[in-house]
Amino acid sequence: MLRKLLKHEFRATGRIMLPLYLVLLATSVGANLSTRGLLETDNRLLDILGGLLIIAFVVAIIGVCIMSLVVMVQRFYKNLLQDEGYIMMTLPCSIHQQVWSKLIVSAVWFALSFAMVCLACVLMAFDVSAIQEILDLCQELLHALTGKYSFNAVAFGVELLVLCFVGCCVLCLEFYAALAIGHSRPSHKMAWSVLFFFILQFAMQMISSALIIGLDESAFYYFLMDLTDVHLSGTAAIHASLWFLSACAAIYGAVFYFLTTYFLKRHLNLE
Repeated sequence: MLRKLLKHEFRATGRIMLPLYLVLLATSVGANLSTRGLLETDNRLLDILGGLLIIAFVVAIIGVCIMSLVVMVQRFYKNLLQDEGYIMMTLPCSIHQQVWSKLIVSAVWFALSFAMVCLACVLMAFDVSAIQEILDLCQELLHALTGKYSFNAVAFGVELLVLCFVGCCVLCLEFYAALAIGHSRPSHKMAWSVLFFFILQFAMQMISSALIIGLDESAFYYFLMDLTDVHLSGTAAIHASLWFLSACAAIYGAVFYFLTTYFLKRHLNLE
């Protein structure tokens, strides 16, 4: 059932995100033409046109970044908390499957948005005369990845993907939890959702600060100090740091995941 939910989510969100990506790439080509020629002419009309193309490119980047988050939150809100929620709650799938379908699709679109923004920036700055330099750089990079540091390169890639996926899920769950709690109220649900979003953020910041302060006086602090006596190489330290950050983000997200699923199961008010 999760596969069907993912298929439905990708179709629904792709109708919005894919045209945005096309607009972004088109404006990047226009911005490239502006930097390569339009802004260097004596024709004032072409100069204005070049400036407008660059502005359009910047607006497109901002629009893709903002819409990536807006669309993913809007899908959760529309699917589970509005009239469609009556249908979704009758499907032969659990709340966990429905939430995970939203999280997985959101993470994929966030990753694609980041990749498209990078591609658009490359297209904007692309120079035909630099093709050979780019090919040489890619060859050197490929040689490094398949050479002495190939294992670490693959490991770093996997660890970064894990960290990015967990981070994307946490970002979505912060909004999902606030919406789920706010829509357990009988009225003014969106206002309550906004209020609970800030309450949750404040509470998590206070708890995190208290844990950091209390860590100085705990036995765990001395355990960490003993670990520092173990001399790790720079590469091992980076691996450990990435996994530690992923674990911290996962714990942070688990709190919001519990709140989201709990209120969707027990206290959801669709009236």
